[in-house]
Amino acid sequence: MPTVSQHVAIALSRHIDQVFGLMGNGNAYFLNSILCDTKATFTAVRHEAGAVVAADAHYRASGRIAAATTTYGAGFTNTLTALAEAAQARIPLVLIVGDEPTSGPRPWDVDQIALASAVGVRTYTVGRLDAAATTIIAIEHALAYRLPVVLAIPYDVPTLEAGDVPATPPLRLPQPQAPAPFTQAAIARVAETLAQAERPLLIAGRGAHLAGAGPALGALADATGAVTSSSALGRGVFPDERFDLGVTGGFGAPGAMELIHEADVAIVFGASLNPFTMRFGELFAPGTRVVQVDIAPAATHPRVGDYLQGDARLVAEALTAALDGARPSGWRETVDVTALRAQDPGESELADGRLDPRLAAARIAELLPEDRIVVSDGGHFIAWANMFWPVASPTRMIMVGTAYQSIGLGFPSVAGAAQADPDATIVLTTGDGGGLMALSDLETAVRTAGGRGLCVVWNDGAYGAEVNLYGLKGLAEDPMLIPDVDFAALGSAVGAEGVVVRRIEDLDRLAEWTSRPAGERPFLVLDLRISRSVIAPYQREVIRVNS
Repeated sequence: MPTVSQHVAIALSRHIDQVFGLMGNGNAYFLNSILCDTKATFTAVRHEAGAVVAADAHYRASGRIAAATTTYGAGFTNTLTALAEAAQARIPLVLIVGDEPTSGPRPWDVDQIALASAVGVRTYTVGRLDAAATTIIAIEHALAYRLPVVLAIPYDVPTLEAGDVPATPPLRLPQPQAPAPFTQAAIARVAETLAQAERPLLIAGRGAHLAGAGPALGALADATGAVTSSSALGRGVFPDERFDLGVTGGFGAPGAMELIHEADVAIVFGASLNPFTMRFGELFAPGTRVVQVDIAPAATHPRVGDYLQGDARLVAEALTAALDGARPSGWRETVDVTALRAQDPGESELADGRLDPRLAAARIAELLPEDRIVVSDGGHFIAWANMFWPVASPTRMIMVGTAYQSIGLGFPSVAGAAQADPDATIVLTTGDGGGLMALSDLETAVRTAGGRGLCVVWNDGAYGAEVNLYGLKGLAEDPMLIPDVDFAALGSAVGAEGVVVRRIEDLDRLAEWTSRPAGERPFLVLDLRISRSVIAPYQREVIRVNS
């Protein structure tokens, strides 16, 4: 007779085919059923946070929901930082965990429902009679609200007989709705403004990508003659890169940001306009009319003058239709977008004798395979990949940790991205601080990506953001510094090939690695010994605001 664990595993596998996690007392029977009773793929990670991170990265890279699983107690509490990141980044995933027995908490149990709720995550608890149905409801909740959910299996429930596994209906998910009548009236007014604009600008974020708005935004850009740009999480949304300024905000090129400041009308699709995108209030000129299009209940930044609530694709299509043959502005044909996207290439020699990260980033960009998915940890170094490494779409630049401002989630991201796209080259960019924090899953990254995997460690011997923010204020630097760590040797210890990069010429090893088929090369760890004297432009903006 099928058990509760089999009901959960089989129902889950009807909609989810990737599970990441660690086995413990609380999830042993569930994992046994995943492996024995379903065709879902289980990928082991080495730290519980890594299970959630891998499921998170899998969704960002593929758009397909994945599951994570851990035991109860310490196994669950170890996931909280990763859960908070997924919740704030609006990433759907299901975390299956053990929990206290139905008879009540044991001495070592904690209130897991309260802990999950504290980071914005809802818990569904399965029982003997509703295990399959509750599992489906949890998946529907995650996808409908774009949030992680916890699916809890009480300790005395997994092996209870539950009868035949019932058939499960198709998922019931909300569909994009046509703009409401009051929004349609607002669209007509905004279309009139666009038709009269001399320097129109379109900006897209991750929300536009999730709405599948790329082609519609391309058509709107053509109809208006607009220059385009994107948030860091929306890079690659616009189909025509000839008129695209690249990433907006602190990662953007100086010339591109100057041109954005000249726009007289800016329409923002599916971007929250966070402080980094907005350059802490300096992105737009005082006279720029800013219109935001989003599904949120209201505008997300005080700089927004007009708010259109609705699906980014449908609103973009409605705006294009409302323009009704209006002549494009012609602005984008008057500017050299390629020149404006140029970044400061850095210096060949610095006083401390270490590498200029800008120079290294530019050289790595020349050598990376085109089929890459870049996964990024958090930290000061986050600028270099965003400034210098082009990506083809939002699914190709994954930044797990930026929503919650955390570090140490990099290495397990590789596993999620590698399972999401079995053919792509997975490139991790991480700092030495975050790299050490996530070290338990270095082995996971090497095992899951193999010769398709590459890690770039920006090793400046410090927590760079803290040095830049607080060292400059005169605070004691000892807690901000990290003794020399040989990441190349650490990589070698778990089967990777490690290369210490002290000169640009040392990156020739990357050129040789890239030229070989994935099956004939190892996972590569590049330990870049960079100077901490180079401060990223976005960090200078943070310093300015905090000074």
